[in-house]
Amino acid sequence: MRYSNSVEVVEAFWHEVWNAHNPDAIDDFVVADFVITNAGERVEGRENFKAWVRAFLAQVDDLELEVIETFQNHDGSRVASRWVVHGKNNGVLGTEPDGQPIHFSGTAVWEVREDGKLVHNFVERASWELLQRLNPEQGVGARSE
Repeated sequence: MRYSNSVEVVEAFWHEVWNAHNPDAIDDFVVADFVITNAGERVEGRENFKAWVRAFLAQVDDLELEVIETFQNHDGSRVASRWVVHGKNNGVLGTEPDGQPIHFSGTAVWEVREDGKLVHNFVERASWELLQRLNPEQGVGARSE
C-alpha cells in the first residue's frame, strides 16, 4: 500500500500492528534490518522486532494505542508521535499479572526511507511512572523495613 506522506505510514503502523494486535503486519512496514531503540536498548532485525512486539502484547491485555499527535519534518525522513497506551496488566514490567487497568504515555521518533519503509524507531515511554502506579508500596518515599 502506498501512502501520501510519512505521517500516514506511521499512523497505519500504529493501527495495523499495535491496535490490531498483529505483529505479522510489521512485514508490510519495516525494512529487514529494522532497529528499535527503546530506553537505550536496541532490538535489531525485523524478526526480533516482531518477537519483541509479541512479548509486549502478551503483557498488556486489550492494548489500545491512542495517538495524540504525529508530525513529520520537511522531507518526511523523520516522524514524531506522542501516544498513550491503555490496557490491562498481564505482567507488564515484570509485575504480577493482576488485570488492573493501566495507561502510560510515550513518544516515538521514526526514520522513514524515501519509499515509505520504516528504518529505525527511537521510543521513550513513561515506564517508571507506570511501575510506580502498579507497585505503590515501592514508590518514591516508600519505606523498607
